[in-house]
Amino acid sequence: MLRHLLKLTWKRKSRNLMLSLEILIAFAIVFALAAFGLRYLQLYRMPLGFDAADVWSVTVKPGDNGNKRFEEALYDGLRRELSALPEVKNVGFVTYEPYSMSTMTSDMRRGGPEGSAGGGTVHTEMIEGDDGAAGVLGLELADGRWFSKLDNGAAQRPVVLNRRMAEAMFPGERAVGQQFIEADDRETPQAYRVVGVVGEYRGKGELAAPDNFMFTRLEPGKNYRDARTILLKLRPGTTRDFEQRLNARLKLVKNDWSYQITPLSNMRASMLKTQTVPLIIVGVIAAFMLLMVAFGLFGALWQNTTQRIPEIGLRRALGASASQVYRQIVAEQFMLSSTAIVLGLALLVQLPLTGVFGENLNWPVFAGAALLSMAAIYLLSLLCAVYPGWRASRLSPTEALHYE
Repeated sequence: MLRHLLKLTWKRKSRNLMLSLEILIAFAIVFALAAFGLRYLQLYRMPLGFDAADVWSVTVKPGDNGNKRFEEALYDGLRRELSALPEVKNVGFVTYEPYSMSTMTSDMRRGGPEGSAGGGTVHTEMIEGDDGAAGVLGLELADGRWFSKLDNGAAQRPVVLNRRMAEAMFPGERAVGQQFIEADDRETPQAYRVVGVVGEYRGKGELAAPDNFMFTRLEPGKNYRDARTILLKLRPGTTRDFEQRLNARLKLVKNDWSYQITPLSNMRASMLKTQTVPLIIVGVIAAFMLLMVAFGLFGALWQNTTQRIPEIGLRRALGASASQVYRQIVAEQFMLSSTAIVLGLALLVQLPLTGVFGENLNWPVFAGAALLSMAAIYLLSLLCAVYPGWRASRLSPTEALHYE
């Protein structure tokens, strides 16, 4: 049977070429959508590295538009007033909160404070946080410690890296205790010393790709910028009614300032909505394209079956049953689909091999997308071949042989 189908397929290769091309296009569309969705699912299942439950963000908006730097006494006053509230468990200050679109990046390289360097540069995101930030966000140290008073007066700025950054900067070595510098053109670049390593940190949320990340210690008056975001770890069950009392307590410290209070759960929902918009858009476009391909494939199969009515009649006259004719039509379509899928896989496998899309198209994503695409194309081929095959199998030999 297979040998017979191969002969028939080869003899009609000019007609089957367009069918195979349509199936190949459909396979590529489904693969792209499946890979996009699976990568999002893979990212969603990865650990965030922090706990946003019962954490609120307070963005400070000074009346002077931020022209005046914050002093240490101001941070202490805010921390003292907020800690006095019974709903507040922990208070921390950071330059920007998780689930924010804000980003600080820099390039780092190994070297000492005198500027001697070794190795290449490593690009990283970064954030400044005080000694209480880890307790608010529930950061778990994989090695070393978080910032503390032990770092007061340190010659190099203390930093905590995520594991990804630590491995990139110090491959095969323990990062804690190591030093590195900022890769810029200054005569005396900023020097850093690693005091701790956290497992992971993805501040942009569940659908953000893992990246190098480092926390630098907030030291009022010494940092490049102020930390104008307050993070509060609240007791479970605290409702939004607390917002009014919180704002009133903040006004006791600085009455001429305004404060934007937002639970991180709200920011998470907003971030997820923003990040899933591209997937929805791609899905809608792919669905329309796939529908067009399906209609074209169905029409081509219908025309192909109509042109073969005399051949089908001859087979029926020679004793072929209706079920045998039906199976032949469906099997031919599956063979064309298999040819297109094999060709598509041969082309698409080059993407993870060459690393064009980096970690976004890793091998688990590629394998899952390939399997889903194969299943979708075989199902589409079956649906498109069912009615033409059924129609061909219902032709009587007499009617088919007299067809013009």
